[in-house]
Amino acid sequence: MKPATIGETWARMGSTLAGLMFLWAFIQQFIPYEFRRYVEKGINRLISFTNPYVKISIHEHMGDGLKRSEAYIAVESYLSTNTARKAKRLKAEMGKNNKLTLSMDDYEKLTDEYQGAKVWWSLNKIIRSGTGSTFHNPEPERRYYSLTFHKRYRELITESYLEHVMKEGKAMKERKRERKLYTNSPGYNWSSYKSTIWSHIAFEHPASFQTLAINSKQKQEIMDDLVAFSNGKDYYAKIGKAWKRGYLLYGPPGTGKSTMIAAMAKLLDYDVYDLELTAVKDNTELRKLLVEVTNKSILVIEDIDCSLDLTGQRKNDKAERLTEANVGEEKKSNDKEVKELKTNISKVTLSGLLNFIDGLWSSCGEERLIVFTTNYVGKLDPALIRRGRMDKHIKLSYCSFDAFKVLAKNYMGLESHPLFDCIQQLMNETKMTPADVAENLMPKSVCNDAETCLLNLIQALQEVKEEIEGPKVKENQEVIVNDISAKLNPSQTSKLVDD
Repeated sequence: MKPATIGETWARMGSTLAGLMFLWAFIQQFIPYEFRRYVEKGINRLISFTNPYVKISIHEHMGDGLKRSEAYIAVESYLSTNTARKAKRLKAEMGKNNKLTLSMDDYEKLTDEYQGAKVWWSLNKIIRSGTGSTFHNPEPERRYYSLTFHKRYRELITESYLEHVMKEGKAMKERKRERKLYTNSPGYNWSSYKSTIWSHIAFEHPASFQTLAINSKQKQEIMDDLVAFSNGKDYYAKIGKAWKRGYLLYGPPGTGKSTMIAAMAKLLDYDVYDLELTAVKDNTELRKLLVEVTNKSILVIEDIDCSLDLTGQRKNDKAERLTEANVGEEKKSNDKEVKELKTNISKVTLSGLLNFIDGLWSSCGEERLIVFTTNYVGKLDPALIRRGRMDKHIKLSYCSFDAFKVLAKNYMGLESHPLFDCIQQLMNETKMTPADVAENLMPKSVCNDAETCLLNLIQALQEVKEEIEGPKVKENQEVIVNDISAKLNPSQTSKLVDD
């Protein structure tokens, strides 16, 4: 009998596969689902008796998928070291210092060895099908890593290798970590895992405690408190409290509250989550957002007294006015507008916010700072800012002479100058925010030198003092000018007199 050629062999295999596919389609269409599942379970059980390999799956989301698995993230970081050398299908994204970071693409496989044991990693995904799937709203994708190894290495893999992967992965993640600034997305579709709860960008704010214009004693106290918190994991576990701490930053506008947050993030190397409460529909959505906040992060709600009606004292004046309208067609149009207003108003409540800050949900995560800022601390509900919720209250006030010296060094490189005494005297007699002081110290042209900037600041301080005290300042202004003139060269003196 003439042996079959290679082409004939492939033709037979193709026809066989086609027949099997037709048979499987027939079974799916005419055999009941319950019977098919029973057969599949039996086949899988039979294969498990003969298959010498063990598989472990590590899913990106567990349960309802409220939070990414720490184990999945650790495996992702661990495998990234071998990805560039061994994987054939890669994904690239911009990482720290604008360098591309490579990771495994879907369905890619990698081989790893540990103490003589050979293992295989693969990245897979499950696309759930269901009646809720549409073109514009596809069903969620569930990704997971699959680890395969021979059963003879079960003890080595489960007791040693996986621990090694977790430890190395977490260390690699910290080394490659880039600080990020997050904000919540108002149009998020909560039913889809493919949507983004938080949007983020790289957080490269240059502010630090060294450049922060506040009293040096207060600055050191805050830094010590932050470092003690970041090293306090065992202490918080010992006293039975969630590893989180609340900071209330309050003071007039322009006193550096936002800059303080950036300095805190830089000192501790934390991410920042800027929560916009007015974009959150209700307490349920708020809870989902807050659960997604990662460890080593700062959750910020700026101007909390303006974000929502959390005190129960303020009302929506427009809605109240429209509700009171009760005549003819005007009433009908007003009712419609009231309905629209009520629909758009966030239903986040004070109790919903407090439950996460200091309730049962406060333990969902660790090493978190919660920071509120406000210009009017008196407007806030006492329950919101009591100790235990906002543990440390930090008042950021007007610019002191100590803070001015920090700004002078930052903006002009000066640690001392003959005009400093005059500036100190004026600062003791008037109030100016660090933001206004900094604006006057900033050169407005290439011709501006340090003395010109200092003179601009002195003039601004005199104007503020004149607004407060009135005509009395004009009587003493000549004395101040003469005192400054004695410390300056003739050209600077003439400029000051002209001003």
